[in-house]
Amino acid sequence: MVRILLTLAVLGTLVALLASIVIGSYNSLVKLRNRYKNAFAQIDVQLRRRYDLIPNLVEAVKGYMKHERETLDTVIQARNAAVSATSQASQAPGDPTAMQTLGNAEATLTGSLGRLFALAEAYPDLKADQNMAQLMEELRSTENKIAFARQAFNDGVTLYNTKREEFPSNTIANLFNFRAAQLLKETDPNVKNAPTISF
Repeated sequence: MVRILLTLAVLGTLVALLASIVIGSYNSLVKLRNRYKNAFAQIDVQLRRRYDLIPNLVEAVKGYMKHERETLDTVIQARNAAVSATSQASQAPGDPTAMQTLGNAEATLTGSLGRLFALAEAYPDLKADQNMAQLMEELRSTENKIAFARQAFNDGVTLYNTKREEFPSNTIANLFNFRAAQLLKETDPNVKNAPTISF
């Protein structure tokens, strides 16, 4: 009888230990997944602020750069594509396809903004415009916030993916379908930084 009770006590302890490992690993994965999703929400806020500034920037430039219509249209098209990609990515932060699409859209937008700023250098009256200077300062500030938010998101994804790969969390991740998350990075090797904004 004592042997049976001892065996039951040992089995009960093992089951409790196994249950606590499963529950702890599951909860850690959920916490880390929610952390990187929250970090993406911060990126989303800053990107939308950036997207809201771009039409104002194009409008301010339009009067001075009448002969640069193609460049202005390219910026607006790139902005619209980035808005769409951000909407898709915000519904599935960390999804490899969504992050790839957003990275491509952001690289295209950054490149088109860079071309716009390079052309704007040739217009002295535009450089002196107060409205333009204010928009450029807001855009510069927003670009910095995007960079910080992207870093926080990528840090969160890295922590989550690391936990997903560690034992015994990897077993729990596979059992409960915790998929790997994708970092948000620039996909164009020529675009590593935000556009240079100087007037």
